[in-house]
Amino acid sequence: MNFQQRLQSLWSLASRSSCPPLLATGSQMQMAALPYLGFTLLLWSQVPGAQGQEFQFGPCQVKGVVPQKLWEAFWAVKDTMQAQDNITSVRLLQQEVLQNVSQENEMFSIRDSAHRRFLLFRRAFKQLDVEAALTKALGEVDILLTWMQKFYKL
Repeated sequence: MNFQQRLQSLWSLASRSSCPPLLATGSQMQMAALPYLGFTLLLWSQVPGAQGQEFQFGPCQVKGVVPQKLWEAFWAVKDTMQAQDNITSVRLLQQEVLQNVSQENEMFSIRDSAHRRFLLFRRAFKQLDVEAALTKALGEVDILLTWMQKFYKL
């Protein structure tokens, strides 16, 4: 399954009534996060010269990824964003959000667990004001990239 098919699959899952409406609430904070999510997805899928490389999370694959390019793009903005992060007592990507997720996990068999982890993340995110939440989210991309790299294959 290629990246575009995977995104369409995830989008259709999110639109079902049994899944949490991620953007249905339309809160200002959620809408403000869209450019950062889009930027991450763009980097993830459009890096030139990345043919034949993939992230694999169990049976789910994302092709066309160069982790070094993701890191370089992240480092370009990290220092600026973390300098603006005054809230050091809150961490969005807490240990329990990413722990016990391995390559052997089936993407769809962990749906309930993933939903609980998402709720933990969202609860922390909603407690912050918009600017602080965006700064915090972008400043923690390195945690996500490190976790993703565990599943990287050439």
